[in-house]
Amino acid sequence: MPTAIIADDEELPRSELRRMLAEVWPELSIVAECEHGTDALEAIYRLQPDIAFLDIRMPGLSGLDVAKAAGGRCRTVFVTAFDNHAFDAFAAGAIDYLLKPVARERLMQTIDRLRERARLAQPIPDLDGLMAELDRRMRGGDAGKRIRWISASVGDTIKVIPIEDVIFFQSEEKYTRVVTAGDEAHVRKPIKELVEGLDPDQFWQVHRSVIVRASSIARVQRDEMGRITISLRGHTETLKASQAYAWRFRPM
Repeated sequence: MPTAIIADDEELPRSELRRMLAEVWPELSIVAECEHGTDALEAIYRLQPDIAFLDIRMPGLSGLDVAKAAGGRCRTVFVTAFDNHAFDAFAAGAIDYLLKPVARERLMQTIDRLRERARLAQPIPDLDGLMAELDRRMRGGDAGKRIRWISASVGDTIKVIPIEDVIFFQSEEKYTRVVTAGDEAHVRKPIKELVEGLDPDQFWQVHRSVIVRASSIARVQRDEMGRITISLRGHTETLKASQAYAWRFRPM
């Protein structure tokens, strides 16, 4: 019996895709539904599904991030509401995709291709270069929305911190710590909202509750249990990275 996960940060399209799959592919077992990219990546590693239906835009890790990090562990079907993301590579069949709202006929075409690839035992292609290009194009339109300043509270004072000074962000209950080389403050915005406004080439999410400036990472250590610890330049604290983000630290 083939297995799959569905990842979408909105309940309605997630449940609608689940319903349609139950109708047109009843033998497919949905083993997990995920609201965030991090959850999706953890589910892929833990449950090893045959297929992942991934919304392209999700908080934290995007669908493209998840597919790259999964490293060919399962076949990917991207789901998107943005027609301009359906580039020639999709049309050529290198990657399957579904446009929201998902049409029954289009879904059946995708299922037929997935079944045929499974029947022929076709290997999952290496699509890193293609997904990097899609990622570059998709993120390009967000460049004007990047966070440039953080207005954070320090006691009774509001401090304005240039984003260039931030070493890391860390969730603390209702607040998020903003840490620089010589100071720290708190904001009410959660990590999952902050990450959407940060340049993904400069700031890496390494844990559900931590975002770190990549250039501030001095070294990364993994202990005998596989736990990852990050040491920083310009700060004495160490940070923990979760296994879902271990792919960021693979040797080149």
